[in-house]
Amino acid sequence: MPTPRTRKLLFALALAAPVLVGGFVFQQRAAQSGVRLFQQVVAIVNERFVDSLGVGGLYEKAARGLVAELKDPYAELYTPKDLEMFNQNTAGFYGGIGMTIESQEGVTTIAKVFPHTPAERAGIRVGDKIIGVDTTNIRGWKTEQVSGRLKGEPGTQVSAKFLRPGSGEFAVTFTREVIRIPAVPYAIMLENKVGYIPLQGFSETASTEVKQALARLTAEGARGLVLDLRGNPGGFLEQADTLTNMFLEKGKEIVSVRARGEPTVTHVTTGTPVAPTIPLVILTDGRSASASEIVAGALQDHDRALILGTTSFGKGLVQSMYRLDGNYAIKLTTAKWYTPSGRSIQRERVLNDDGQLVEVHPDSLESDSARAARPKFKSGAGRTVYGGGAITPDIIVPYDTLTTLEQRFDRQLASKSQEAYLALYDYAFELRTTIKPDFVVTPEMRNEFFQRLTKRGVAIERKDFDAAQPYVTRMLDSRIATLAFGDSTAKRRLAGDDAQLRRALQLLSRGASTRELLATAAAQGGPKK
Repeated sequence: MPTPRTRKLLFALALAAPVLVGGFVFQQRAAQSGVRLFQQVVAIVNERFVDSLGVGGLYEKAARGLVAELKDPYAELYTPKDLEMFNQNTAGFYGGIGMTIESQEGVTTIAKVFPHTPAERAGIRVGDKIIGVDTTNIRGWKTEQVSGRLKGEPGTQVSAKFLRPGSGEFAVTFTREVIRIPAVPYAIMLENKVGYIPLQGFSETASTEVKQALARLTAEGARGLVLDLRGNPGGFLEQADTLTNMFLEKGKEIVSVRARGEPTVTHVTTGTPVAPTIPLVILTDGRSASASEIVAGALQDHDRALILGTTSFGKGLVQSMYRLDGNYAIKLTTAKWYTPSGRSIQRERVLNDDGQLVEVHPDSLESDSARAARPKFKSGAGRTVYGGGAITPDIIVPYDTLTTLEQRFDRQLASKSQEAYLALYDYAFELRTTIKPDFVVTPEMRNEFFQRLTKRGVAIERKDFDAAQPYVTRMLDSRIATLAFGDSTAKRRLAGDDAQLRRALQLLSRGASTRELLATAAAQGGPKK
């Protein structure tokens, strides 16, 4: 016979059971009601809506609406064509015309033209606007849509209509080629035997390219290294793992993945490092994201690198791709990245009315008050590192700002930015075959540039132009050197004008090891502007 205590327990369970069953019945009813609602809406729209959409189109729109309502900025439903474009974009090469595009005030604009490509041979310039692809007006299209239409099988053709402010519209028919975008465009030795490797993205060949550059610089006697991840949006996770392993001993944690209802997955180094001791500085900024943050976070947590620059983007969400019937696919956020010390990389963001991701609490320079409010973690050596999303540099160094007079000049250029760009580009293009690598920007060059600005209708007061002479000289130097001798020569010439790189070189000239670099940061009291 049950004891009084047992009877009380059985009674409690008996009372709980109907609540649980009732809850299950309620969930079933709610689900059935939701299904009926959806079916009724689809049926009425299919039968009564003024325009015929087709049942297949209706269901696709419904699926897109569901994905949009998740408020997941990275979630997306891919059609078969979208999926093909996605696969092309994530590889290190593709069939295309050789340029990158971005949205400027809602207009698709050329951001970069790669050398030896159909775009360069056709004379496409940075700043040109794309207004049509083949026979389609692309007004309102996302950059991903435009990019997808421009890419395709090598050897096939695509036509595009451009608008060049000051020159009017023109059309070009391109023959697509295999375009390979290098992850490491160049690697150079700077002062005091410091190697410099800019990494543009984590493509399928990124770690191989870094390894080759590192081997060459080491063979040339590099005693320190700057790995530049500024502007690097990320890419393949396995490339981030391999790159991290170049500098960390076997068995070290790189990153962990935490998903809902799933065990934590931890990535660790599995091989012998190729550069376990070389003093290392990593440069980051607000566009260093995803795989860049995994590398920077792991090497910071293991005290293997000094991070310098401004706070990274904070893209710490993991997306998974699920194949669907009909060769569709859905991409959803399913997990978060965490650094070895346990810091979440994800920085809180929301979608604004224009569909752009904006930070809830933007602070790329990490003010003292903002940093104090963030959770604190410890590196392997006991140093304080900051959580709460993104990677906070050990030493914060903002980009150089323009003087008041230079800002005034820059605002005047901005009123007719395309005309100003063309004046600079055309002049540099003419000079590219007549100058030597050790050229110096002369007063005559500056005067010619001013005359060309005036001819293109850029209203600049001569006194304002002369007051901004250092800025004008840098503009001419960079564009002429790039067109005449390439990015590496331009970077070597202007390294002294890059505040973050300049600070990294100063630190590496004094620090014989990464430990000494970190000690310098600690002596300065942590992140400093």
